[in-house]
This record gives sequence, C-alpha cells and structure tokens, in this order.
Amino acid sequence: MPAAPARKYTALDDRLYDYLLSVSLRESAVARRLREETAAMEQAVMQIAPDQGQFMALLVRLLGVRRALEIGTFTGYSALCVAEALPPSGRLVACDRSAKWTAIAQRYWAEAGVADKITLRLGKAIQTLDALLAEGEAGRFDFAFIDADKPNYDGYYERCLALVRPGGLVAIDNVLWEGKVKDAETADADTQAIRALNAKLAADARVEMSMLSIADGLTLALKR
Repeated sequence: MPAAPARKYTALDDRLYDYLLSVSLRESAVARRLREETAAMEQAVMQIAPDQGQFMALLVRLLGVRRALEIGTFTGYSALCVAEALPPSGRLVACDRSAKWTAIAQRYWAEAGVADKITLRLGKAIQTLDALLAEGEAGRFDFAFIDADKPNYDGYYERCLALVRPGGLVAIDNVLWEGKVKDAETADADTQAIRALNAKLAADARVEMSMLSIADGLTLALKR
C-alpha cells in the first residue's frame, strides 16, 4: 500500500492573512474603493478576495490573454482585476443578470479607464454563452472565469471549455465551498453541483487541472 502523502500546508487565521496581504497585495486605488464599497453590501460574500484578484491578473499576464470571458460579474471587482491586466487591445466579455449590481461595476470600470475593454452582456449566462458559440466564437478566448450560480456550473464549464482555445485556461471559483463539499450532512443543490463538478474535473482528460486553496477554492483547468 502506498504511503499517504505528507500533509504540508499552513492554515490561515485572520492575523496571518492580514500579514499575507500586507506584504503581497498590489491593488489599484480604484479596485480598493470598489472592494470597500462592495464589502458594505449585504451580498458582500459574493465578491472575490483581493489576493485572488491579484492572482488572476497574474495569470492573465502570464498567459498573454487578449480575449477573456467572465461568468458572474456582481459589482465588477474580478472583471476590473482582469481588465487592468489585459493589454490595450484586450477585451473581456462579462456576463451577469443584474443591472443594479453591474451599474456599480460600470462606474468603477469607467473611473479605472478600462470600460472600453469590457463588454457587459446582461441575461442568463447559459444563453449568452450559447449565443457566443452560435456566433462562431468557439476556441477564440484565452481565459474564462466562472463565479455564478452553482447548479449551472457544469453547463458553464462545458461551454467555456468550448469557447477557450487549446492552451486556454478556465478558472472556477468556490470549489471548496466553505468546506461544505466534505460535509456529508450538506446536500443542498449548490453543494451537490460543486461536488459533482469537482469529481468530473479530477477525471477530465480534456484538461490539465489543479485545485488551489486560495480564498474559497479555485480550480484551474488548462485546455489540452
């Protein structure tokens, strides 16, 4: 029987997380103000962590992303992080259903000078993604970020995988789901959808993948 892998990780409490941010976070003033405004909202938990936003921006630069796709925009922090990392000719298609939340996003995108890089498409994201495929956009995106309603995660993943090019990256948020994915007593639709996609990705030969423990869990799937 093979030996169990050594457990090597550092649990983050608030003190250590604050230290991590203090020595690593590079955040534009506009992004910080957007994050702070969103933090005061009742739905603030839907916003990604600042270190995750910075990590995604680094991925965009490392991959040389020119065309990006986002499923679930909320108040626009993740889109802002990505758009700031795109080259001047780069473009991001941001998908969301809420005109109210994305109005906040558009205000900050304009202030940051990246509004011309972002196309906001309001409506059901599945329909938007199907429309992009029908428009001949398959294989034309470099990066996709999924952070929306969990029961549709598998549908978003399949469509994003079709839309990104070989060598393109699909990033999927909330894959640890505050630990509920390992709680046998938790069987709500959101948790079951994330569990199912996690299991599917672990065996998906179409991608190279890694699940990271950053924030609430982030899976990176590189299309072969």
